Amino acid sequence: MSVGWRRRVTAMVLGSTVTSAARGFLDQQAPGGQARWTRTNHRGEPVSMLEGPAIAAGLLAGVAMGAPDTRGAAALLVATASGSAFGIVDDLAEDTTARRKGLRGHLGALARGEVTTGGLKVLGIGAGSLVAAALATRRKPGTSGVGHLVDVGTSGALIALSANLVNLLDLRPGRALKAAALVAAPLAAAPGAGAGAAAGIVGAGYAALDQDLAETDMLGDGGANALGAALGTALVLSAPRPVRFAALAGVAALTVASERISFTKVIASTPVLRELDAWGRRPVHVPDLGDPAS
Repeated sequence: MSVGWRRRVTAMVLGSTVTSAARGFLDQQAPGGQARWTRTNHRGEPVSMLEGPAIAAGLLAGVAMGAPDTRGAAALLVATASGSAFGIVDDLAEDTTARRKGLRGHLGALARGEVTTGGLKVLGIGAGSLVAAALATRRKPGTSGVGHLVDVGTSGALIALSANLVNLLDLRPGRALKAAALVAAPLAAAPGAGAGAAAGIVGAGYAALDQDLAETDMLGDGGANALGAALGTALVLSAPRPVRFAALAGVAALTVASERISFTKVIASTPVLRELDAWGRRPVHVPDLGDPAS
């Protein structure tokens, strides 16, 4: 099943429009006040996390419009909403004095009986991803019950790990949005049931990009997890089993690698990635010996 071009364009426009409108509304009506959503970025400057719920609203509208059918829409909405909701809980209620880093840190805390907001996020997004995968992965004729369960499990893992990976990339302005667009844009242009949802993702991301690059806004966990979960679900809807398995292997490898290496250092040492990562962003000023400010 392929989604028509009219629906793709409508999903893209709706995702962009709702994201922009929600961001403007949240400026006037920030839940709990602006200070609750303000953090300090890598430059030591204040940045707002209201981009997160704004892009989540745009994603929900865009993917619902671009969904191929009711079942696909339900899958996309469950994955996106769980990513956003549990991400926002972690953004606002995380205990920064006992912060756990990465999946290994959160899972380790859960194994010791410590229920942190990060651990709650892992469980919540994992459960939402499995529900979304069960909705999005149809049982094909001739597939055994065990084979279908494997399909659902791998699809759920792909959605959950995609949510986590996009969040891992949200360490510099625009990075997560650019990475998501590099996957969503070709998916939106290709035939497939997830094309309309991918178009909605492109539209929502485009609307958030300017303020993200300007370093006044950031996705936070609420926005990044929602973005990744929506993208993973769109891929599950469009891709055949071999592509889904390959995507899962790639996302899992990057997740494991993130526990040992710094993506920022890898990007900085790779010319093409460095240029793409820096595009549209304010340069970082590094004083040298001849600089009076050094």
